[in-house]
Amino acid sequence: MTTLDFLVPECEDVEQVTRALREKALFEGNQPLALLGYLLLGAVLGLLFVQAEVVSWFRIQEMFRFQSFHMYGIIGTAVATAALSLQVIKRLKLTTLHGEPIEIEPKQWAGNRIPGARYWVGGTLFGMGWALLGACPGPVFALIGSGVTVMAVALASAVAGTWTYAALRPLLPH
Repeated sequence: MTTLDFLVPECEDVEQVTRALREKALFEGNQPLALLGYLLLGAVLGLLFVQAEVVSWFRIQEMFRFQSFHMYGIIGTAVATAALSLQVIKRLKLTTLHGEPIEIEPKQWAGNRIPGARYWVGGTLFGMGWALLGACPGPVFALIGSGVTVMAVALASAVAGTWTYAALRPLLPH
């Protein structure tokens, strides 16, 4: 290990990969240029967010005050695209690049006294944070990249929240 190894991200998340393909996924995922495609795709998505004003605090406040259709139109288009894409994946039985079937497990609505309570509570907390901050996690990177450096505080807070959740996860009901 060199002193600069901490700068190179390492792919470790293979929970979704079958045991037979985990070593291959780790090897390919940790190749030097393996993450470059994702970085470029993220940069293009960030540019689109800025151009479409998805990252605009003003547009987000408009949405939460029901004053404009702009953000609802973008979110609705994204939901419709995702639904159509999932149907295409299911009906054509598409596979990954490695030939694995793409399986989408159904949401677990039961398990609590109130079906789907964890989704309603989680969604409500996410929406409250989004409304208070004026940005959700994806646009935070685009905002920092476009020069709104105060969003670095939001990013640091989100990372701290994620670490806190990871530390408390064994103690929380799932």
